[in-house]
Amino acid sequence: MKIYLSGPVFTQVQRRWNRLLAAGLQERISGAEVILPQDFKFGQSYNRPEDFPKIFEACVRGAREADAVVAVLDGPDVDSGAALEIGIAYERGIPIIGVRTDYRESQDRGLNLVVAGACTEILREMSFSEDMEQLVKDLSGKIVAALKRAQRSA
Repeated sequence: MKIYLSGPVFTQVQRRWNRLLAAGLQERISGAEVILPQDFKFGQSYNRPEDFPKIFEACVRGAREADAVVAVLDGPDVDSGAALEIGIAYERGIPIIGVRTDYRESQDRGLNLVVAGACTEILREMSFSEDMEQLVKDLSGKIVAALKRAQRSA
C-alpha cells in the first residue's frame, strides 16, 4: 500500500519530522510504503531549476498513484504544494487524512474550508505533547479505517 506524505519540505525541521512520521507509519501499518516527495532527486541536486519539471511530475504522479494521502496541514496557511496534491487526490477519490498539530485557530479547525472539506479525515493533535508515537498510532488508525471504507464503497 502506497501512502503519499504531502506537506512542507523546506526546512531541516520539516524534513526530519516528515521522515520520523513516515518511518513510524511504515513500522505500524503492515505493507505500507510511505512516499516522501522530499526524497525526489534528479541529477546531483534536489534544487536545480532545470529539474523542477521532473520534480513536479513526480509529485503529481505520487499523489495520483497513492492508495492514501497524508497531508500535513500545519501553519497559518497550508503549504501550496500540499494543497495541489490534496486536490489531485480528492479528484481521484483517494482518501486524504489531514494532520494538524498547529494549535492556531482560524476557519475550520484552523484550516481553509476547501482544504478541510477535501480531507476524508482530519487528525488534530496539538503540538504541546510532542508525542510522535501517539501521533503515529492515531494516524495509522485513521489511515487503515479510511482505506477500508474506500474498499467497501469501490
